[in-house]
Amino acid sequence: MAAISVALGAMAAPKDYTLSSPDGNLTVRINAESGISWSLYHGETCLLEPSAISMTLDDGTVYGTGKFRTAKGSEDDNNSLTFRFKECDLIFKAFDNGVAYRFVSRSKTPFKVVSEQATFALPEDQTMYVPYVRDYSDVFESQFRNSFENTYSHIRTSEWDKARLAFLPLLVEASNGMKLCIMETDLMNYPGMYLYNGNADTSLEGVFAPYPAKMEQGGYIMLQMVVTEREDYIAKYDGSTSFPWRIVAVSEEDKDLLANRLTYRLATPAAEDIDYSWVKPGKVAWDWWNAWNLTGVDFKTGVNNETYKYYIDFASGHGIEYVILDDGWSETGAADLMKVVPEIDLEELVAYAAERNVGIILWAGYWAFDRDMENVCRHYSEMGIKGFKIDFMDRDDQIMVDFHRRAAETAAKYHLLVDFHGTYKPAGLDRTYPNVVNYEGVHGLEQMKWSGEDVDQVTYDVTIPFVRMVAGPMDYTQGAMRNASRGNYRPVYSEAMSQGTRCRQLAEYIVFDSPLTMLCDSPSNYLREPECLEFISEVPTVWDEVLPLDGKVAEYVAVAKRKGDTWYVGGMTDWNARDMEIDLKQVLGDGEWNVEIFTDGVNAHRAASDYRKEEYVLKAADNDTFRLGVHLAPGGGFVVKFTPVR
Repeated sequence: MAAISVALGAMAAPKDYTLSSPDGNLTVRINAESGISWSLYHGETCLLEPSAISMTLDDGTVYGTGKFRTAKGSEDDNNSLTFRFKECDLIFKAFDNGVAYRFVSRSKTPFKVVSEQATFALPEDQTMYVPYVRDYSDVFESQFRNSFENTYSHIRTSEWDKARLAFLPLLVEASNGMKLCIMETDLMNYPGMYLYNGNADTSLEGVFAPYPAKMEQGGYIMLQMVVTEREDYIAKYDGSTSFPWRIVAVSEEDKDLLANRLTYRLATPAAEDIDYSWVKPGKVAWDWWNAWNLTGVDFKTGVNNETYKYYIDFASGHGIEYVILDDGWSETGAADLMKVVPEIDLEELVAYAAERNVGIILWAGYWAFDRDMENVCRHYSEMGIKGFKIDFMDRDDQIMVDFHRRAAETAAKYHLLVDFHGTYKPAGLDRTYPNVVNYEGVHGLEQMKWSGEDVDQVTYDVTIPFVRMVAGPMDYTQGAMRNASRGNYRPVYSEAMSQGTRCRQLAEYIVFDSPLTMLCDSPSNYLREPECLEFISEVPTVWDEVLPLDGKVAEYVAVAKRKGDTWYVGGMTDWNARDMEIDLKQVLGDGEWNVEIFTDGVNAHRAASDYRKEEYVLKAADNDTFRLGVHLAPGGGFVVKFTPVR
């Protein structure tokens, strides 16, 4: 049990306070002379200059001002400092790998939050990886409706596009090779935070979507609620509440970001009296990316029972836990999930799948799910459906954030998994509701169905592990069997391909955090690639241990993960060919190991699907250096599976 020590300060407290991480490397300096501002240091290196924070309510109250008392505390993994004001607390926490703060309201009456001041003042004009809102117009507020999918702009703070917001996480290249990843968590009933720099200075400011005043049904096949008018406040409450944690993760080496779990650790834990043992992550045979394309069959493929029975048989035959029925199984435009298209006999499919130990997950437009949530969850749970992939939220104002919580809670009540698509980054909900098994909020492989040759997905792939994935899992939807070397890629909507090599696609099953993982390509394509299919089918989706090995943002990444007594190692590079050397002493103990390794083929720089598979036995005692050398082609990757010799 954690040891906690608390010291209360007097009313006539000093104006300057410090809070250090348990290892003493990070220091938060807080000034309370006129309001609250905080700065961050690593040793003597300034990472953030004084950054003002506050919250303004509709009655003029400003959280973070006035008289206060202080309380210091310590736990096993963090130190804390609390400022106790009349109606709120302001809590700072310092970890060895980052810092966080949050406001907690103790109001006993209803109130509205008019604005929040969340400043991140960089000490100089530093470079950043910025995920701008991709689609925007001359109306600045139009950006509050977006899919949270974009590649990164690698720019200096002063080069910020004043017409655009950026969503989280955002990565700053700080001094001495360190990185700052700005995130948030425990986002339960408050708008998500964007960042903006409208002054071409070195400060980033939080921006929040105003509360919707009017909405109307519309958007993609009428499955969304589109905000047509907004209020002059950002959130409203009936009384006391806890606001989200604002997080700055800090890494001395880029690879440290691969193991940062602050968004999960700071989120509200799941209720102890609710049993979540029924939650089963796993892999999914997915229909949409490969456009229901099957070959060598005697029926017309598409949204029909014959096609899905084939997917079910494929999944069952290869130990794949789920099949998704994506967009098309319910009537288009009806926004009614009880109206199944006549080509689908859902009860028959569920029974057919259950006999073969395969679960069915249904795609759902958000509004169709929201407008009849309880009935939909009850009905399909009773039928035997295992979960929902909920899509096209495309907002993170308070109403939409609360929808995510309600959807998770209601689905959990009926033992249904949830995979949120068309949504913002993870922000802790998967800890509070463990049935939330994945999120999109990523410029994933689906983009390769339509993106032009100017989109560099390969560089993005070796950037997101250090930025987006720091916030939590991501449904990137990897697994393409059509692979394109540089210059050979083109978008083909119905027969899509990936950028980079075949081994890169395999490596993404190791490198990317994805508890519910897609097999994006057609069963027909996988069956023509039995070695790759066998590897993908057997790879775990949740892990007992994660060990970052090496990496540099936007260049390369290598990570080891353990499930039971089996280790997997995966690595990827950018468009530069690269030789990697892995120190196996970090991963394996003594003894003998069966090694299964996939590496880029000698011609993978030309034909990206070229790969080489080797199998051998490794004896630790016979290898003095115990290092593994691997050559990666441009856009390449590798995977290794180590199982102990029994």
